Amino acid sequence: MQENFTVSPWHEECGVYGVYSRAEDVAEMTYYGLYALQHRGQESAGIAITDGAWMDVNRGMGLVGEVFRHQLPHMEGQYIAIGHVRYSTTGSSLLSNTQPLMVNFSGGKIALAHNGNLTNAAEIRHELEENGTTFQTTIDSEVIVNLIARSRAATIEERIRESLSKIKGAYCLTLMTENKLIGVRDPQGFRPLCLGKTEAGSWVISSESAALDVVGAEFIRDVAPGEMVVIDDEGLRSYEFATKEKRAACVFEYIYFARPDSIIDGQSVHEARFMMGRMLARESGCMGDIVISVPDSGNTAASGFAVEAKIPYMEGLVKNRYVGRTFIQPSQKKRDKAVQLKLNPIRSVVASKAVILVDDSIVRGTTSGKIVKMLRNAGAKEVHMCVSSPPIGFPCYYGIDTSIRKELIAASKTVEEICAYIGADSLHFLSLDGLKAAFSAAQAENMCYACFNSAYPVEQGKCPRSAGKYVFEPRKC
Repeated sequence: MQENFTVSPWHEECGVYGVYSRAEDVAEMTYYGLYALQHRGQESAGIAITDGAWMDVNRGMGLVGEVFRHQLPHMEGQYIAIGHVRYSTTGSSLLSNTQPLMVNFSGGKIALAHNGNLTNAAEIRHELEENGTTFQTTIDSEVIVNLIARSRAATIEERIRESLSKIKGAYCLTLMTENKLIGVRDPQGFRPLCLGKTEAGSWVISSESAALDVVGAEFIRDVAPGEMVVIDDEGLRSYEFATKEKRAACVFEYIYFARPDSIIDGQSVHEARFMMGRMLARESGCMGDIVISVPDSGNTAASGFAVEAKIPYMEGLVKNRYVGRTFIQPSQKKRDKAVQLKLNPIRSVVASKAVILVDDSIVRGTTSGKIVKMLRNAGAKEVHMCVSSPPIGFPCYYGIDTSIRKELIAASKTVEEICAYIGADSLHFLSLDGLKAAFSAAQAENMCYACFNSAYPVEQGKCPRSAGKYVFEPRKC
């Protein structure tokens, strides 16, 4: 693989949400649901609503609470809503690229929110443009709504099914017509999507089960890979739109992206991370005076490590809760500044100690190096870094923004070289076999590990993503 090959996004990541209710405030429920999914995207947020005739969308840049600081979208008789929180994986972080997208076409109105990345969006977009279609955004999600609008199928379900047959890659969708709420999960099941229902009979579709709890919805089940669910006044109907293909759920949902209180495809995220920590302790044999984590995503693995190694687990780094996830900041400069704002060591905890520092991953190495330096400046005698995932050496094409491959430190450096680069006394990664052994409920063979071993479950399109997330800015095909 060429050294300058651009990495496609990794989530994220984004979060999607949808509510169908004749009894409850759908906009308010979606607002709370997006709050619970805020970790999946912090660049923009939006909510679309309908009363069965009219449809409206409110979108803006920033966090959910900032976008809807003054007022939630409202119309008399509203009973369907969909929402989206965005971390840009294709297209710049601009107002024009926020979601949900809403279009009018011959079949009526439709709104769409998308989590994932299409691998053949460039070819489809080029074909559509050649046939006169205009695009208002630089995101791959707009390809989907254009395919739906151009379909000549009789029903919206058939239009969507026809459109899905043309796209490849990762996509979890919530869609809304004037009278239907629709959820779609791609055939591999790269990204999570689930169904819930409240006591009042409201149906909820969510990226994660944790966002059902906030609106009092009971988890019903996961949307299956290759399934489309349609909800209207007649209830819920299910359609299988793809042949049975090998499942390839993104393993990083369990390592980093999802909330620990979520359950994805039957597997507790917390339990998986705890076992990753235990497996890491067994494999590394690393010993020290205390175990600390890089909060928050490293917390659960660190506690598992401490239990297995029988070493005290302490809070050695304090997190500023008002700073977002450093990984999903859109530029390296912002990531660097965010590290300084986000974390600060507790000197009385780490001073004169041999510290075992547990984190979920090392992507570029810059953040890890800054944290190791912080601990040394706070008086740590030794810093041993233990990572609850294998080295990330390959691009992801399914919804994760890892920039370009040459920025992935494991693509060009050995473990020993990475250790020297970040300034740690030792460095230990969880093996791929150890990672797989951490799953008790989910089937490890049904996950995607391409960022570790380059075994891509879905082929890439004819136009390689040499422009990364900016593939349409300007066009590179």
